[in-house]
Formats: sequence, structure tokens, C-alpha cells
Amino acid sequence: MKENITIPADQISEKQLQTMLADPKTARQGFALVVKLHSERIYWQMRRMVYNHEDANDLVQQTFLKAWTALSGFRGEAKISTWLYRIALYEALNFLEKQKKENESTISPDSDHDYIMDQLESDAYFDGDEAEKVFQQAINSLPEKQRLVFQMRYYDEIPYEQIAAITGTSEGALKASYHHAVKKIEAFVSAHD
Repeated sequence: MKENITIPADQISEKQLQTMLADPKTARQGFALVVKLHSERIYWQMRRMVYNHEDANDLVQQTFLKAWTALSGFRGEAKISTWLYRIALYEALNFLEKQKKENESTISPDSDHDYIMDQLESDAYFDGDEAEKVFQQAINSLPEKQRLVFQMRYYDEIPYEQIAAITGTSEGALKASYHHAVKKIEAFVSAHD
């Protein structure tokens, strides 16, 4: 007999959700709550990395599919959101690496930045003004690690402790990366005023 727990998604605690996920009787229902609670944030994490609505949607689905298949390995040592962000991060990085390899024959390494900006500007869902384009160009000009740290901290307001768990980098190194990223973005934006 299937056990049915009715807890509104916005009222469930991390501990309750982990308990549901650990019990085969409630795992499916618990995972549905995980999807409901985290899909929007995962989407925006992906969207800021790949700049394309359809690709971001596909990556969200892949992230949750991978999370579902790996659910038995989730031991609750990290928060569910940290675990999901780690999966999403690796899915996005793998996607970007694959996309880069596919485009190597048509895109020179120096034009990666232009290619990504073309992706963003050609996306029907991008409605940014010129200032937003310059800001996105500034973010895109950062080295990959600084860009990821900046995006997680600036957009998602993820604490350094959680970013450290996601990326496997020390909090001190993350703070330095974020600081350097902010300075580079400020300089880029100032140069394009």
C-alpha cells in the first residue's frame, strides 16, 4: 500500500524531505516535491550558464533525471539543494564542453565570447536592454570558475559554504574569486560606458 503524505511544498523541512526520499514508499512523492521546490532555481542557474531557453530546459530535465537515478546514493550529508546544484553544474559544464567541441571547426577559440553572446541575443526569450547586454558580456568575459562563482553568489545568493560544497573549493578561494570577478566586471562595464 502506498503511503501518502500531504505536506505543502513550501512548508516541508529539509529533514522531512530527506526522510521521504530515503523511504521507498514516499521517495516518488518526495522527489516530486524536490522538483517543485527547486526546478525554477535550477532553470535560472542553467539559463545563466548556457544563455538559451531550450537548452536550459533540457538541462533541467537532465539534472532531475540524473538526480532521480542517483537518489539511492544520496545520503543526506549535504542539503538537497547543494546536491542538485552540483548535478546541475556538472550537466551544464558537460553540455558546454560538448557544444564547444562541436563548434570548434566553425568557431575559433578567440570567438567563444562572440558565439555565446550571439546565442544570448538570438534567444527569443532574452529581453535585455543595452546595459544588460554589456553586463552579460562582462560576466561572459570572466574565466569560467570566476563566472560560476559570481553567478551563484550574485544571482542565486548562495552562501559561500554551499558554493564550496558544490564546487569542492575552499570558502577563502571562492571569496577571492568573487572579489576578483566583481572588480573585472566593474572595469569592463566602465570601459563600455
